[in-house]
Amino acid sequence: MMPELTPAQAASIHATQRKLVVGVVLATLMSFAVVILDLAHGGRSDPSTLRAEATLLNGAWRFRTGDAPGWAAPEADDSGWETIDMTAPPGSHDGDVGLPDYVGGWMAHGHPGYHGFAWYRRMVTVPAGPTSWDILGPTLVEDGYELYWNGQRLGGSGRLDQDPRVVGTRPLQFRLPADAAGTRGLLAVRVFALPGSAPGADGGGMHSAPILAPRPIAEALHRVQWERTIAGYIVEVIEPIAMFAVIGIALKFRSRSSHKGFLILASIALALMAIRRLNNAIVAWTDQMDLRTYSWLASWMWIPTVAFWTLAWNRWCARPWRSIDVSAILLAAVGITGTLAHAAGLTRASRLGSIALFIAITVRIAREGPNRILAIVATASITAALFGSELLDPVRLPGIWFPFGIGVSRTQYLYAIAVPLLAFLIVRTIQSGSESDQKSGTTR
Repeated sequence: MMPELTPAQAASIHATQRKLVVGVVLATLMSFAVVILDLAHGGRSDPSTLRAEATLLNGAWRFRTGDAPGWAAPEADDSGWETIDMTAPPGSHDGDVGLPDYVGGWMAHGHPGYHGFAWYRRMVTVPAGPTSWDILGPTLVEDGYELYWNGQRLGGSGRLDQDPRVVGTRPLQFRLPADAAGTRGLLAVRVFALPGSAPGADGGGMHSAPILAPRPIAEALHRVQWERTIAGYIVEVIEPIAMFAVIGIALKFRSRSSHKGFLILASIALALMAIRRLNNAIVAWTDQMDLRTYSWLASWMWIPTVAFWTLAWNRWCARPWRSIDVSAILLAAVGITGTLAHAAGLTRASRLGSIALFIAITVRIAREGPNRILAIVATASITAALFGSELLDPVRLPGIWFPFGIGVSRTQYLYAIAVPLLAFLIVRTIQSGSESDQKSGTTR
């Protein structure tokens, strides 16, 4: 029989819980405020005063699939090349971040399914005067690119050699030669699309045109582009920070918790989710991770994440079912096999089986688990985030919303619900040291 708490012990526990709840609420509100302010700031249109001084290099571009070093030179004959119109429809933006001036890629221009190298070329007139001029590179390219002026390589995104290393496209600024002012030159863009990437019907190549601008204007527009790019992935940084904060609470109060097993396994699952989300920002903001590595991590990290969440929630109830533990491990093995063998059937079977386990656990929580409402909503939010394609796509719930013109995915909304609830659940498990030790002794 559990010993009753003394009034002093009960008061101490309640005081600790109140402080933690207040801290979680304040941290959540501050996080929401930071995200909303950054979305509102980054989602602004380019200042009209800046765009009036710059030239969006849209319109007709010569285009050809394949690769040859000589295609960067002005004297190369491109009269037989195709023409792609890089003029975006009014108000168009990409379906992820919300980047403006979006146009379909080469797959929407007669090259469905093509991957590899391709070139874009056009003549550009640079106004005369003492001002130095820059080119702002395209903000969305699948997947890497190099930019050339009259055959001279100015730079690019990624490394396009015999073994290309492509990274996420970031806002880039390239300086034209000092003698470019008052001349007409050839701008060429060499693009490489990874095999297996850009699966959409309008994928491949440039999705926005470069911009020609005088240096002070170019620098200001470059900052605006970065503000939009940062806003597009700010949630992918704030939410992992919140997840690691919840892990910190779990580890700090584990010895006083009535659900020690749940806290350890949930912390591992949270850490995996946080790393997975941070990868998006790392790829979007830096060149530290190439797209092959990113795609590989994305293809398998869901497997241990699902397994650890299954094991964790199984321990939220008083007695975990061994059958659920075994099933979770077996389904993880099936998922890994399906990923390695590129067997979509096995991958789908693993995901559907895991959904069934989450449903079974949720029923158990509703019947016998403590803090039922909190636990059920947290479990449902995590389940929907992990299995959006199976649970949310059939009801046509959009995958991305665009508050302030910046894309925020439904997964991010779901984590914004789940993470604070997990923190509240952890706080509710805190008890006195003697009570925790007594309970642990009775459940061994």
